Amino acid sequence: MRPIHTALCAGLLIAPAAMADVTVGVDQSDAPWLAFMNVFELDGTTYAFGSGWGIADLNASFDDGAGTLEVSPNTIGDPDPYWYIGGGGPGQAGNKIMEANLYQEVTDAFAGQTVTFEGTVLSDTFTSAHTAYVFIKDFAADYSSFTETKVAVSGTGAFSISHVTSGDAGRHVQWGIQTVGVNVWTTDTAPFGSTVFGTVPTPATAAILGLGGLMATRRRR
Repeated sequence: MRPIHTALCAGLLIAPAAMADVTVGVDQSDAPWLAFMNVFELDGTTYAFGSGWGIADLNASFDDGAGTLEVSPNTIGDPDPYWYIGGGGPGQAGNKIMEANLYQEVTDAFAGQTVTFEGTVLSDTFTSAHTAYVFIKDFAADYSSFTETKVAVSGTGAFSISHVTSGDAGRHVQWGIQTVGVNVWTTDTAPFGSTVFGTVPTPATAAILGLGGLMATRRRR
């Protein structure tokens, strides 16, 4: 389950050329990181529910000393058959597709601009059961609709994606990392791999986000 959303070359994510008005990165200088989980049935399209989660509950982990962010398959400690086929335990197959969204968000600040999200993939060992994506989303003021640019990670190296945002007032721009795949039992994660990003700050935007109260609260993604 690794859909391709754009061309990939030499392990690097390639986006159409664009004049970037704003550049953001995989770091903690641009805005606070938020977390939201969407849950689907195993067909990957039947929506079950969505809610705000803790970052650690997404199985996303920042290591500030190493300058890394690692995302790995989601784990659910509840053994109920709702979550695991036949009930949870070592070796039991997951019963849901988890869409873990780790993102930063601003409101109004990037209206009508080309936003570029860039960074580096240090390692990508996910199997075909899981896919990491990098994305930029531009939500309407009431979160009822959005446009997006989303690219699947495939291999290591630098990535850069761009998205032209609407100039309408009140819109919310998000950028971040999405991990999609079946939930696995907590002791079974290693064989499924992970994706690791570098978290070196992006100098171009360190000054932009002295933006104070422009960050919005979590909403359904």
